[in-house]
Order: sequence, then C-alpha cells, then structure tokens
Amino acid sequence: MGHFVNLLVFLSFSLSFCLFPGTVSAQLRQNFYANSCSNVEAIVRGEVAKKFSQTFVTVPATLRLFFHDCFVQGCDASVMIASTGSNKAEKDHPDNLSLAGDGFDTVIKAKAAVDAVPSCRNKVSCADILALATRDVIAMSGGPSYAVELGRLDGLSSTAASVNGKLPHPTFNLNQLNSLFAANGLSQTDMIALSAAHTLGFSHCDKFSNRIYNFSRQNAVDPTLNKDYATQLQQMCPRNVDPRIAINMDPNTPRTFDNVYFQNLQKGQGLFTSDQVLFTDTRSRPTVDAWASNSQAFNQAFITAMSKLGRLGVKTGRNGNIRRNCAAFN
Repeated sequence: MGHFVNLLVFLSFSLSFCLFPGTVSAQLRQNFYANSCSNVEAIVRGEVAKKFSQTFVTVPATLRLFFHDCFVQGCDASVMIASTGSNKAEKDHPDNLSLAGDGFDTVIKAKAAVDAVPSCRNKVSCADILALATRDVIAMSGGPSYAVELGRLDGLSSTAASVNGKLPHPTFNLNQLNSLFAANGLSQTDMIALSAAHTLGFSHCDKFSNRIYNFSRQNAVDPTLNKDYATQLQQMCPRNVDPRIAINMDPNTPRTFDNVYFQNLQKGQGLFTSDQVLFTDTRSRPTVDAWASNSQAFNQAFITAMSKLGRLGVKTGRNGNIRRNCAAFN
C-alpha cells in the first residue's frame, strides 16, 4: 500500500510540473543546451569580446538592458522588441529611452553568431543570450564570473504601458527601492548588490541636476553630496547644458566592476539620490560599509542577486518561443 501511495504522490508531483511549466526550477538549469548547442557559451563570449574591443559602452549597456528586461514582465527579451505602427513596445517607454544601442547590438550579434552554427539555429533564445552576455561583460570589466542558468523562452508581448512603475528612479528613497525590489522577490541585500552595477557606465546631467541646483528650499545643493564632488558635477553639467552630456556613474574607477562604488558612497560620491541613500539611511549603511572593505563578500552577494534576478518571470511552454529575430516577434 505504501508503495502505491508513494507512486501516486510521485505521479501528482510530476503532473504538476507538466501543468505548471512556469515552475522555474523545473525549467532553468546550467548546461541547458548541452545536447542542442553545446558550445553556445563560447560562441556568445566570442561575440561579446569582439564588441567589447570596439567600445567599453558594451559593458554598462548590456548589464542595464538585462535589468530593464527582467524587471518588466520577467527575463524574456521583451525589451528587445521594436515598436510597430500598431504597438508601442517596452523600449520606447520614457524609462527605456536611455538604454544604449550597444546593449541591443551585443545581443543581436551574438544571436546571429549562434544561429550561424547549423546545429544551433533557432535553438537558443534571445533571453538566454542576453543573460550570458551580461555575465560575460561583468567578467570582462573585472567583475566575478558565474554559472548562468539557462532555458528561458522569449516573451510574446512587449508594450510600453507594461513598464509603468516597474523600474527604479534616480530620486527613490530606501523604502521605495525596497518595495520595488521586494515585488520581484529580491531582498534589501540583493537591491544593494544590484545597485552596485552603477560602478560602471554613465548617466546624463538631467537625471541628477536637481541635486546640484535646486534640491530644496533650504539647500540648493543636496547636503549629502560631497562638496568637492558637487562642484565638479556643476562644472561638468552647467545650467541649461545639453541634457545628453554623459557623466561617469563612478567618478573613480568608471571602467572597472569593483566595490569602489561603496567606498564612493562613504565619501558622499553617489551620483543619484537612490545611490547615496544606501549610505545615508542607517538601515542599509552597515551593508555598504561591509562591502566597501570586502570585495569578495560583495562579489558573492552580487552573484546571488544576479541569479535571483535571472529567474524572474521566466517564460516556458506556450508562454514563449525562440525568436528568429530578437527585435521582432516570429
């Protein structure tokens, strides 16, 4: 009788995996393409390296693209879809207009290289290629490398409206950051680790000008900003400057993925309010202090957070497919 009960339990458990293919652990795994496209990781890494040698922007652009994709409808490459006459896609939402073209180009080139191998053609999703390329750009800029779970399908919808309220803003305080990340199953520790992606790349003057010119009635300049850094920012971003002027997110090591981001926060050199608040708020400061002096602990926390991020809203079964062209639905 006991064997019969065990068999029933096993069968119902197996059936639940069939009926609910969204169960991520049943779908994502390392070496997902071992039998269909065994050298996919080497192919993607080769293309990413080529693009990296052409422009460093490849790094922050790809990393940011992955984050913006996963936080809206999950990691399904829906952010890659181009708008059409009848549909305004995610990438054309105001919050995504600053996504650099080099991130999109990295994925498109890697997809073309994968599909150029006959045994791999139409086997690997754009969503997985983006996840792999993100890992590779982090490693190429001095950050940790890590195993990427694979098996995502590409999403079947992409609308600008779906982006509303899904992405963090530069003015966010700790409560706003925590609640947005918690909605995605990510902890405060994950949020602080992922914020450190701002150790790379650049922003534009209009994203932080309020902090250096009209912060509040009492203070024109945000008092949490390091005074010398504020002066430097005012020189680089004079009033009425072209808002597209690019400013490094990390004033000290802008081309290296490292824990200097946290050391900058300790000195009042966080570019956004949402960066500096991680140090000024006593609830998050201990983590900033710990990682400022321990890059190994930070790297480990970053890998954990990236793995959790990569599991968001994964599409499986009928909820997705493998796009032939990352920028258009099949």
